[in-house]
Order: sequence, then C-alpha cells, then structure tokens
Amino acid sequence: MNQQRGAALQDPFLNILRKERIPVSIYLINGIKLQGQVESFDPFVVLLRNSVSQLIYKHAISTIVPSRAVRIPYGNDDVDHREELPAPSEEESLRPHSETFTD
Repeated sequence: MNQQRGAALQDPFLNILRKERIPVSIYLINGIKLQGQVESFDPFVVLLRNSVSQLIYKHAISTIVPSRAVRIPYGNDDVDHREELPAPSEEESLRPHSETFTD
C-alpha cells in the first residue's frame, strides 16, 4: 500500500474521531493502551487528549479502537460509499491486546 493510499484511509477516520469527539483506545506496538479523544493529527503524530495531552508518533501505534461504530466516507467521487466499522464487543475490548497476535 502506498503512502498516499494509507493517508486516504486514515485521515478521514481520524478526522471523524476528532470532529465527533469519539473516545478511543490507542494500542501501541509495545502493548500499552492509551485512552482519550483525538484532539489533532498530522502525517506523523496523533495528539490524544484525556486529563493531559499526549503526542503519539504514528509509527508507534498498532491499533486505534473507537468506542462506537464509525462511518467513514470512502473515495473522492460523488457517490456516497461508506464503510461502517463496528465497535468491539465487550469481550473483545476486555481481552489484552497482545493476545490478538500469535506466532
């Protein structure tokens, strides 16, 4: 996947999370879970706000999990293509993140 295609997917997703102030869980590649709301983002970082602001480098992020389903506009044409991402089930959200990866 080229860098432009990745930005075409992540930018609308992060922007919806930011605009709608949807609480998120951000899992880092080292397994740490951060929670808050996306305050801002650019091509390299995400600014996460909870009781304090945290600047998170995107290369350290494994997964971003919204607390509810998010509708993402897809494509640049006039047709409204949307994909709905479901919120995780309670069982999935309670499972430690590191268990989802197996060798």
